[in-house]
Amino acid sequence: MSEVPMVTALGRQEALPLTEEQKAVRAAARDFAHKHLAHDVIERDEEQRFPAKAVQIMGELGFMGMMTPAEYGGGGMDTVAYVLAIEEIAAIDASAAVIMSVNNSLVQWVIHQYGSDYLKNTYLPLLAQGKSLGAFCLSEPEAGSDATSQRTTARRQGDHYVLKGVKNWITNGGQADFYVVIAQSDPDKGYKGINAFLVERKTKGVVVGKKENKLGIRSSDTHSVMFEGAQVPVRNRIGDEGKGFNYAMQILNGGRIGIAAQAVGIARGATQAALRYAQTRHAFGQAIAKHQAIQFKLARMATHLEAAHQLTLQAARAKDAHIDYSVQSATAKLFASEVAMKTTAEAIQIHGGYGYVKEYHVERMMRDAKITEIYEGTSEIQKILIARHLLS
Repeated sequence: MSEVPMVTALGRQEALPLTEEQKAVRAAARDFAHKHLAHDVIERDEEQRFPAKAVQIMGELGFMGMMTPAEYGGGGMDTVAYVLAIEEIAAIDASAAVIMSVNNSLVQWVIHQYGSDYLKNTYLPLLAQGKSLGAFCLSEPEAGSDATSQRTTARRQGDHYVLKGVKNWITNGGQADFYVVIAQSDPDKGYKGINAFLVERKTKGVVVGKKENKLGIRSSDTHSVMFEGAQVPVRNRIGDEGKGFNYAMQILNGGRIGIAAQAVGIARGATQAALRYAQTRHAFGQAIAKHQAIQFKLARMATHLEAAHQLTLQAARAKDAHIDYSVQSATAKLFASEVAMKTTAEAIQIHGGYGYVKEYHVERMMRDAKITEIYEGTSEIQKILIARHLLS
């Protein structure tokens, strides 16, 4: 996939100027994606092959612990820089982007925000430097959108908890060294009896299930994970007793910003591909980009891309300002995921028959885009969250 100029902000400057560090991060992420992901992205998709070498390089470049403070081995960067990096990587390979997103915003964030000094000092340096990989275990066979219905239990026995249950659709599930697990410790208390734990994969009783054969993001690693009487030390509980559900909801608020950025990146990659193709493909004696029907499609794609990008930056800036960003993150994810689906479908239409074959990338982008409407809360859940805010 050859490099082309970015299609964001319709050729204008950002509404709020980026810092020099943010610009440097964006450039570094773009360079990494083109050098280390583009050459085999189609083959990895077909083979469902995890990009192990690229993930290692992401760790070396600082992309696996961008927002974790430097004292724990991270980059200490803001959410805007993180969003820009995710967008650049997702424009080439959405699978690599979600691997990075989970490790940053779902795993390290909660450890840093609520973990003890022991958890921070023991696990954050390994995760932030890419020496270890993390996964987030919330969804279950009967607890996807309804996260209050946790069937996985964590019964306290002396100085440890005993975990029993199954978690489904776990990104990084087969590659992770550590899992952040949400489990029910006191069913009588409902969601107030839920806890969060940092569980090492090597713990006896942790069993990784079969790898899922997915529609999209096929080179990311998705498994079920079973906990068959796994004993987890009390010191590996994250935060206060009974606060696990609250932590999970806050984790998802931040995670949605990363998924919105992933969706924006996918939409950008599709828009770039469509623009490139429209300028080189000829029909009726001229490049198809000269035809008004194609121009209208490109204009609409670029406009939607601009809006999704700005909504995602708005959510990131709200998070960096330490104000409530739950509605902004839900809005960004809802809109950006819809834009990703519409834009990739239009990119295929512009390519015509070529868009339906793997060589031109856009069919993969459409398959990758669909999951952004599902994970970190379905589009329906985002609408509920937004409507509750409007009606409150």
